[in-house]
Formats: sequence, C-alpha cells, structure tokens
Amino acid sequence: MDPLLPLDRVLAHTRSWLGSLGKRQVRPTATLESLKAAFGGELADQGQDPIEVVDLLARAGEPGLMATAGPRFFGFVIGGSHPVALAADWLTSSWDQNCGLYVLSPTVAVLEDTARRWLNGLLGLPADAGAGFVTGGQMANFTGLAAARYSLLARAGWDVSEQGLFGAPELHVVVGEEVHVTVTRALRYLGLGQSRVKRVAADAQGRMDPDALGPVLATCKGPTLVCVQAGNVNTGAVDPMEPIVAAARAHGAWVHVDGAFGLWGAASRSTRSLLRGVEKADSWAVDAHKWLNVPYDSGVAIVRDAEVLSRAMGTSASYLVKSSDQRDGVDFVPEFSRRGRGVAVYAALRALGRKGVEDLVERLCARARRFGEQLGRAPGVHVLNEVVLNQVLVRFDPPKGGDTDAFTREVISRVQADGTCWLGGSRWKGMDVMRISVSGWNTTEEDVDRSVAAILRCAGRA
Repeated sequence: MDPLLPLDRVLAHTRSWLGSLGKRQVRPTATLESLKAAFGGELADQGQDPIEVVDLLARAGEPGLMATAGPRFFGFVIGGSHPVALAADWLTSSWDQNCGLYVLSPTVAVLEDTARRWLNGLLGLPADAGAGFVTGGQMANFTGLAAARYSLLARAGWDVSEQGLFGAPELHVVVGEEVHVTVTRALRYLGLGQSRVKRVAADAQGRMDPDALGPVLATCKGPTLVCVQAGNVNTGAVDPMEPIVAAARAHGAWVHVDGAFGLWGAASRSTRSLLRGVEKADSWAVDAHKWLNVPYDSGVAIVRDAEVLSRAMGTSASYLVKSSDQRDGVDFVPEFSRRGRGVAVYAALRALGRKGVEDLVERLCARARRFGEQLGRAPGVHVLNEVVLNQVLVRFDPPKGGDTDAFTREVISRVQADGTCWLGGSRWKGMDVMRISVSGWNTTEEDVDRSVAAILRCAGRA
C-alpha cells in the first residue's frame, strides 16, 4: 500500500468535519461508554490497516468532539482555526522539523523571527522585543515571568539561573484582585508561590485600581514584579495601563501583561485606546489560538529585552551547533524539541494582513455587542458587564421568584443540552453567571441571532 494513502483519507474526513460545523450540534453527543467501547480494549499483537485506523478515528471520534472550531461555540475563549492557519499547521507537521536550533531548520527560524517582528508591529510593541512561540497563555505567562524573575534578581546582584532561589533576595509580586489563574500557576512553577502575591483592589468591571496600587507598592522593599491584565477573563475589561505602568516604573518594578486575548485589541483602531500605555511594559503574554484563530497549541511570550529572555530561557552544550547571528529557538522558550508553532502564526498574519486582523477583532467585538444588546432587551435577563471586547456576562431572573444563581445555572445547562450553541458559566462578584466568549473567525450575525433565540428559549423568555 502507498504509505501516503492515509493522508488522502484524512483530507476527506477533514473536509467532512469542517463542512459540518455550521450545521451540527455544538455539544458532543457520544457517551463515555460508547467512546471506551470504540477505542478501548487491549493492544493487539498485530497492527491494523492504517486506513482502517484513520476511518475509526473519524467515525467513532467525531460524536465525542466539541465543535469548538464552529461558528456557535462561545465557551471559554477559544477561536476556531482559520483555514490558512490550519493548512500551514498541516505543512508544519509534514515538515517534521525540530526547531530548537537554526541549523536544524533555517526555514522555521526565519519564519518565526519574521512573525515575531510582524506581531510586535501589529500590537504596537517595541520592534526589537524578543519572542518565544510556546503552547499557550499558560506558558507565555510562565516564560515572561521567568524573564522578569531573572532580570529583577540580576539587578539585585543575584544570578537565579546559577544560584537558584535559596538565599536569593525576596521578590515581591503584585497582582490585581482579578488575576488570571495562569499567572498564579506560573508563579507556583517559578518557586515564587501563588499565595504570597500582594493583591490590588479592582473596580466593578475587574480593572485594577491604579489609586490602590501605590500603597501596595510602598510595602514592597526590594525587587518587585507587577502583573497587569489586558482582557479580564469574565468581563473583557483592561487594566488602565498608563497610570499603572508609570507607578511601577517609579518604583523600579518590572511590568508583565497577561494579554491572552485582550492584547489583540491593540491591532484595531476601535479598541486600541483601551490599551494605551501597554507598550511601555516589560513583557507580554498572548494567545494566537484565541483571536488570531490559529490551531492549538500556539502562544507567544514577548519580552522587551531579547537578551534577558535568552538568558532566562537559553541553554548550551558541547554537542549543540548554535548560531552566533541567527535565531536558535531554544533560547526563547522552555522546550528544546518542539514543532514550528510560529509557522501557522506567520501564515495567518501574511494571509490577513494588518487590515484583516483589525477586521477580525472589530467583527468579534461587534458580535459580542450584538449578544449583549439582544439579551439585555429581554425581560428578566441582565447583562452585567460593559461589553468592551468579546466577553458578555448574563444573569437570569427565575420565572416565579426563587434562587437566581440556581436558575442561571439551569439555563446554562439547558443551552448546553440544546446544542444550538455552547457556552459556559462562571462566578462573578459572588454571583453565578453565564459567560459568552465570541472568539471564532466564522461567527456571523445570523449565528448570534440563532444563539440568542436558543438562550431565550431555554430561559423561558421566547
């Protein structure tokens, strides 16, 4: 058999899957028992025909898949893959490059460095800032904060790479009250502790209060790291960057921006003002699989001082053939062996261009506003946040009084079971809420209208 025939079969299955996304129920329909029956059992002594394996994956696997790449998935903040990014990702897999060193893949090294430069320009960040292509927002935050840890302790005369944290000067970490879990988790990984942070009060939308930052900084005697947020995971709100960065700078602190989805707002003239001053920070984390809509996994850690990033992440050994004047990927990310994640980012940026990315951001924000406007007009339905980016928080009054939290949770469950769209819940200011995240490039106004109708029907408001 031609060893490449399974690839032809995968293309056929892929066309079928992608073509079904706009029509199928968004939720998975398979049971756990059916999936275990299809894929379980003992490993056979003899292998199976590769075509049969591919067919099994498609036939039995699809009922257990969430249509996250479809136009009516609004759970978490997950964008569907743009076709050109998906195609580039396939090509990346077929190239099968180890991108740790320039010598192993000059093509990927140049593509990733170009994508780095384009991203910096698109987001209004320093042109020569260094960047590492990592798995997602978690590792982008980890990498940026690792660079911060290295730099702050080096300023205090301590080489954390060589000496570790035993006996190191105390490093103070300041976060907003609404800090995302990936930041505190990264601090845990870095030995800085997720409960030792000093929290700054936030306003009603979850934005860090700059007036409350000064007194907190005054308690930080020594190296200090301030983590700010571009895009609250519930409301989409952006911390006021200019006053926060100015106060942090005056204190000598490093500023890290968790901008998983909100940082993309800098690519649009209509939302750029929300992020005024973000370019003055020291490091930034962003997810490309959110608003740029490239396949998993794809995050980017950007650090103003590329040399600091390289010193925090890089490594060397006698057998490594490192380049003195070209990009060795191992110097910018935690992994050595990895795929060329930046290739799909490059392809998406080249295919969309500046105007295409701006249109994508503006279109998704407009779809979120449409959700908010339509739901907010319905009786007994409350939109709790200012819809500034792509997040909408909703709460439902029970029809005959009763527990609003419980009824809101019930509406979420009904919507998920209905299958027209899929969205999740969250806790906000002590309340249970429905959280709608509009992140997919293929979501149309019609998709929003269908989803609103389904939500109101499940809430008994149709």
